[in-house]
Amino acid sequence: MINNVVLVGRLTKDPDLRYTANGTGVATFTLAVNRNFTNQSGNREADFINCVIWRKSAETLANYARKGTLLGVTGRIQTRNYENQQGQRVYVTEVVAENFQLLESRSANEQRQQNPSSNDDFQGGGNNFNNNNNNQSSQSAKNTMPDFDRDSDPFSGSSIDISDDDLPF
Repeated sequence: MINNVVLVGRLTKDPDLRYTANGTGVATFTLAVNRNFTNQSGNREADFINCVIWRKSAETLANYARKGTLLGVTGRIQTRNYENQQGQRVYVTEVVAENFQLLESRSANEQRQQNPSSNDDFQGGGNNFNNNNNNQSSQSAKNTMPDFDRDSDPFSGSSIDISDDDLPF
């Protein structure tokens, strides 16, 4: 059987680190993961996925990740159930994270948090790779983008001088 999950999203709040009675660290967090398509009004929606991570990884996550941090998570889906105080059976589905990766630098994360007017909100921002809100620099970057068209010459007409001795095969 296969039960693998790979997620990339942003933390909706700081991870909640707790310890079990025997001292094992456990952190719960929610990732906002943008969908690959837009809704009828043209906005990108997000799914909010509950996750849990254990032991040393939980402590590391709680120390380095904050609300809005771009995070990559690998793990598995787990379902559990319990009986609440009203006697009703409650079912919970969550991702048990086995590993995580911080996907942006600390300075980029701090800059994004200081500049909350960027388009990187959880429900409609999509991928905004230029979060400094400097329209002039992003406009000039658009004008200098290389042409990655299928039929374009990637070497701009210049030849590459490679001898047979340089080839590994």
